[in-house]
Amino acid sequence: MRPLTGATLAITVLMGGYAFTSNQTRAAGNMSHAHMGHITTAWKGTPEGKGLLPTAMAEAKIAAQHAGFAAKKPDNLAWMQLHTHHVLHAIDASKESKGPGLGYGVLKAANGVSKHVNLAAKSSDASGNVRAHAVHVTASAENTVTRAKQIVTLGEQVIAASTAAQASELVQQMAALSNQLVAGFDDNGDGNITWQKGEGGLNAVTKHMGLMAKGEGMN
Repeated sequence: MRPLTGATLAITVLMGGYAFTSNQTRAAGNMSHAHMGHITTAWKGTPEGKGLLPTAMAEAKIAAQHAGFAAKKPDNLAWMQLHTHHVLHAIDASKESKGPGLGYGVLKAANGVSKHVNLAAKSSDASGNVRAHAVHVTASAENTVTRAKQIVTLGEQVIAASTAAQASELVQQMAALSNQLVAGFDDNGDGNITWQKGEGGLNAVTKHMGLMAKGEGMN
């Protein structure tokens, strides 16, 4: 793990009503808390060194915005393809190197959230609270990864399309999935979006990281 700098120690990110500060994490000397901080506060390699979750959130909002732009002109193939390139940049920068995204991508950031919450849960000093909410965070982060991969597949099909008619239905699907990155989806039709497989998105990740932090006395 990269040593925390003075600047990093001062960073505070408010997620879901809870404040996470890496100086609290370091003072506690708790590895599960350190991995929580990587998700919410600071991680090496992200734009501006921000946490994996706020990075995923920012990229997801850009993807949804440009998927929405693409869907506005279903008769214009060039327009749909242009904004699909922008969506792909925000989802997976390894697929599309230029665009309006941050250059990190939802896919990489959400995978990072899943990895670090599991590291937090497996740490020898992890509490029952951390382990319980890690299940919830993992499920919603993995839902986000699945949706991101589906968006990439749809986006590549849009770019390969030769007519607007071929692309327009794919763009509609891409736009719907892009909105689900943050909001999630009521998969079982019960009127609620939970953290469970097929449902929760980044909003659910934020909620359960907040509950995890509250249980650890980190807010």
